[in-house]
Amino acid sequence: MLHLLHQALLYTAPFLIVLMVVITVHELGHFLVARWCGVAIDQFSLGFGKAMFARRDKSGVEWRIGWIPLGGYVRFAGDANAASMSPTGEDLAALRREIVAREGVGAELKYFPFKPLWQRALVVLAGPVANFALSIVLFAALLLAFGETAHAPRIGQVFPGTPAAAAGLKPGDLVTAADGRHIGDFRDIQAFTALRSGDPVRFTVQRADTLVEVTVTPERKVLSNPITGGSARLGYLGISASTAPQDTFHRAYNPVEALGGGVMRSWQQIDTTVFYLYRIVRGQESGDQLRSLLGIAKTSGDFAHEGAYGAPNFAAKVLGVSVALATLIAALSVNIGFANLLPVPVLDGGHLLFYAYEAAARRPLGARVQAVGYRVGLALLVGLMLFATWNDLQQLRVFKILGGLFS
Repeated sequence: MLHLLHQALLYTAPFLIVLMVVITVHELGHFLVARWCGVAIDQFSLGFGKAMFARRDKSGVEWRIGWIPLGGYVRFAGDANAASMSPTGEDLAALRREIVAREGVGAELKYFPFKPLWQRALVVLAGPVANFALSIVLFAALLLAFGETAHAPRIGQVFPGTPAAAAGLKPGDLVTAADGRHIGDFRDIQAFTALRSGDPVRFTVQRADTLVEVTVTPERKVLSNPITGGSARLGYLGISASTAPQDTFHRAYNPVEALGGGVMRSWQQIDTTVFYLYRIVRGQESGDQLRSLLGIAKTSGDFAHEGAYGAPNFAAKVLGVSVALATLIAALSVNIGFANLLPVPVLDGGHLLFYAYEAAARRPLGARVQAVGYRVGLALLVGLMLFATWNDLQQLRVFKILGGLFS
């Protein structure tokens, strides 16, 4: 029983830290830009449900922590969810009359629906932008503080019977480009080919003093993650990195380089996500890498454990866990920011899509169309969450465990 409690704490605590940092920054983005635009705000909440803590400040904003720590929201004055609304003419007129009758002429100007379109769009956009900024800052801070261990993209071993062996790659080959994209680290090779199983990849290789081109078609193979222990079907070449001392080196960063590295890593996360979704749409990927809150919780615990592993003392463990979780937060934050920009009603991107129509047509989208859009968007979101949860249950082998218990 104590072991189960320990395991639950091991995964729950890092998960809540990771999730709440990402959510807090996202909602603060909405909040700060709304305040800058003079929008009246009723509530800033982390978590849902009954409040464990609540305090109202001098400006009238209630700061609260709900007992279900799986999200958060900013509630603007006058509505339970004004940020997700584009009221039509009749609704807007009725709301204006209600506010004027209660607070006087001009009071409606502080309410979100009556703000200029560009301000409403900025408030909505601020959440994802805050997530992108968090990722860049964290990646940059880690590079500035610790630098990184780099591995030259030199092949150390080519395994027999693999696509790399069939294509003619050889030990000692230095890979300089893949389909014209510069390769500076061995991990770049793995990242580039992971989502290209079945697609020929043209590698530019330095072999001795000669540049040659070798085309390899990665095969789809179930590969395990050494940190999380999970598995996924990814593109596989059949090569390993050179272990020669001269091919492994530490790279330090100055502040400008670190900031550039933070931007580049954040962009790479988005680029990989977009390419993965593109392949899913084309039927080239199964979607088995999509993760739900269960997967995030598992990954958070695994990262925390990996960060603490081998540390000689408590302080070193704390540092290791902090660095590991900061890396995970940076990666998750940029993906959350991107996901929120997808043009799906109920997400920030859906609201921006409605605002784009309003800007072009000079009137809000019809209330009935908006209502249908929100229902469809919610159905899509719930369906995606169920699919991702199914993936996580498969990864955690829940069904096999239950089958063993009842067999």
